[in-house]
Amino acid sequence: MENENQNFDIIGALVEEEEVKKIDLSELGFISPDVLNLIPVEIAVKYKLIPFERVEDSLKVAMANPFDILAEEAIRSKTKFEPEIYYTPEAQIDEWLSRLSLKNTGFLEGVDDPSQVDIIENEDSQTEDISIELLKDEADAAPAIRYVNSILLQAIQERASDIHIEPQETELRIRFRIDGALRDIATPPKRLQSGIISRIKILGALDIAERRIPLDGRSKLNVFGRAVDFRISTLPAIYGEKVVLRILDQDNRSLEVRDLGLEENATKRFKETLVEPHGLILVTGPTGSGKTTTLYSALNYVNVPVKNTVTIEDPVEYRLPGITQTPAKPHLGLTFAVGLRAILRQDPDVIMVGEIRDLETAEISISAALTGHLVLSTLHTNNSIATIMRLIDMGIDKHLIASSTLLIVAQRLVRRTCFHCAENYELSKAEREQLGSLIEDMDKPIFSQGKGCSKCGGTGYWGRLAIFEFFYLDNQMRNMIIAGKNAEEITEVALELGMETLFMDGLRKAKAGITTLDEVKRVNSDSY
Repeated sequence: MENENQNFDIIGALVEEEEVKKIDLSELGFISPDVLNLIPVEIAVKYKLIPFERVEDSLKVAMANPFDILAEEAIRSKTKFEPEIYYTPEAQIDEWLSRLSLKNTGFLEGVDDPSQVDIIENEDSQTEDISIELLKDEADAAPAIRYVNSILLQAIQERASDIHIEPQETELRIRFRIDGALRDIATPPKRLQSGIISRIKILGALDIAERRIPLDGRSKLNVFGRAVDFRISTLPAIYGEKVVLRILDQDNRSLEVRDLGLEENATKRFKETLVEPHGLILVTGPTGSGKTTTLYSALNYVNVPVKNTVTIEDPVEYRLPGITQTPAKPHLGLTFAVGLRAILRQDPDVIMVGEIRDLETAEISISAALTGHLVLSTLHTNNSIATIMRLIDMGIDKHLIASSTLLIVAQRLVRRTCFHCAENYELSKAEREQLGSLIEDMDKPIFSQGKGCSKCGGTGYWGRLAIFEFFYLDNQMRNMIIAGKNAEEITEVALELGMETLFMDGLRKAKAGITTLDEVKRVNSDSY
């Protein structure tokens, strides 16, 4: 061991002396499978190396020993590319090799008779009588276990929010949702379909023999040394069950108000509203707009020992210590409205309702807000002020809306510009005319966009952030609502009083180079 340490001390010294280029693999996140597959795993393991980017006829390779001539020759021989060598600490190489060994191990290794897991799919396959023992055997087979472990590891590595497993007629399609967009990954052999799906159902404590109806489950697994929750949903289809796994990686997501991406003054005012003793706070936006993260961040902020905080959710996505969280179960009669009535008998200070879906839930929420409780919930509307009109259309009296509501937040998620490959560009004349006064504060309208690189998977984006619209109801706004003013009239006055729309907040972040103008336009197609 001492000799090994001395050897790597020498390598480290030589790296500095020879000014060898270095690469931090932990910052890469995503490496294209096409690049990884250029070098066989056995070669990568033997020489402690990881290929991470191909540039024309050269291949960038991270090595624990960048002076290994035999490794360079092996790379040339196996790939026909000229290696461009970078130094990386051995610990980072080993971490990547552990992932690659899962991805590249032969799927059929350990299966004596591969034909036993073949399935002939047809339109009646969902009602076929398949023995539970066979399904369990397939789920417990080494190839199924290895592949499921592989895609879970890869999904965490690539920051995926969802894994889609979609049986097709001749293949099993696997896709990851990364930064809001689905990407195909390498597909396993069709013959492993039953084993893979059964394995995932076992992880979620689902009935592997029930393939006729949708099922929902949940699992907590240790991935990269940390606990990650997976929400599992199955859906019967003509070629087999489609499975979607939602990844709930709380360790990788901040639930702090300060990390929502608000300016200092906006953060301060939001926090001041959250400590109000009673009233209604609504977070609005389409599915996948980050409403849950905002709500949980708000709950986390108000979660103090002197307050009793209770939620009714469908489903409970994150566990928050110190808060009583109740999962809604509509099939058993525990709807949002029923759960909310029960919560009001639990002496709550703060109540969170997962979503206002009907008139009854809306009425109870507003009544609770008027009788000394702080109520937080979500609603599906296009913008903050449209929420007022939606509640009126549902049948809520406008006096009650005006009296109970403190704040309505509208939000969207936009992709962040990849900081590795971002480059500046100047707006065209047409774009300048389109934005008009919104960019008059810019001497030269320079924005940024990612050109696409190996680190962002060629997309030009890395991660996501929220853009917000905060509509605070002061006395003037309340009087306008009671007077029956329409959305356009209320919006005009709110803007005069300093409200910043979704598009305005997005444009400000695009000016700062955090996101792109195209992203802001994409989520605000009706706002510019």
